[in-house]
Amino acid sequence: MSVLTIENLSKNYGAIKALQQVSFTVPSGTVFGILGPNGSGKTTLLGIVMDVLKASSGAYSWNGEQSSAAVRKKIGTLLETPNFYHYLSAEDNLKIAARIKGRGEEDIDKVLQTVNLYQRRTSKFSTYSLGMKQRLAIASALLGDPEVLVFDEPTNGLDPAGIAEIRELIKELNRKGKTIIMASHILDEVEKVCSHVAIIQKGVLKTVGSVKEIMTGSASTDTASTVLIEVSADNNDSLANILRQMSGVQDVHLSEDYLQVICSETITAAQVNKFCFDNGIVLKRLNEKRKSLETRFLEITGKQSDR
Repeated sequence: MSVLTIENLSKNYGAIKALQQVSFTVPSGTVFGILGPNGSGKTTLLGIVMDVLKASSGAYSWNGEQSSAAVRKKIGTLLETPNFYHYLSAEDNLKIAARIKGRGEEDIDKVLQTVNLYQRRTSKFSTYSLGMKQRLAIASALLGDPEVLVFDEPTNGLDPAGIAEIRELIKELNRKGKTIIMASHILDEVEKVCSHVAIIQKGVLKTVGSVKEIMTGSASTDTASTVLIEVSADNNDSLANILRQMSGVQDVHLSEDYLQVICSETITAAQVNKFCFDNGIVLKRLNEKRKSLETRFLEITGKQSDR
């Protein structure tokens, strides 16, 4: 079942095309990452589906329904920097948030426990660290027990400890049944947290699918996946010449005292080893590198910056 369906969504600011015919679905129960560099259209996309911005064209629906006030009440959002009263406690700030939303005041103790702030519930917001402030914002999004959570750059500006806190909180919320949609430009965080990813570049959807599909190149993208294999021998120049003759090898280059061999995804380290041995070369080093989401991101979007 799809929680969110987006069909040919576009947004123009004069001559600037912030989004161009973007279409994808968000499966229920997933942590769905919308990944792209700053300025790629992620925040614009979230603003549209939360009715903060109006699309130039296209459509979207939540659980098969057109967006409405009733539908939005089932969605918890964190779309900007947390904005609370600095001189009030966490508890009092959440009471105000619940009254504005018209729901969730009875959930305050529960959500503070969920985000591990219950012991600091009477402390003023001004005494909180950045990570605690972000967790309080997530607590506010949880008021009313929404089925879906939408976060825009939830770890932005946090130190490593704060990032780890938010990462674990997102995982825990997902384990409790929440569908989470989060925009981020931090590839490492998306890889550690998300089950599904849509990659956007300059307003264009480049690929979408599960993280596994993205990594293996079987998602909806025209860019084939590759494998990186590290090798070395007594004579790396001869080894490089031999490897360039192997079918499926796309590139070979020297890195320190070994070679990095970029191959099509059908090539295995065992096949490289056999090919070299059959051509009279015994390998001293053979290591197939696990591909990171960063590697796939660069394959899909190209290595040049959007800026």
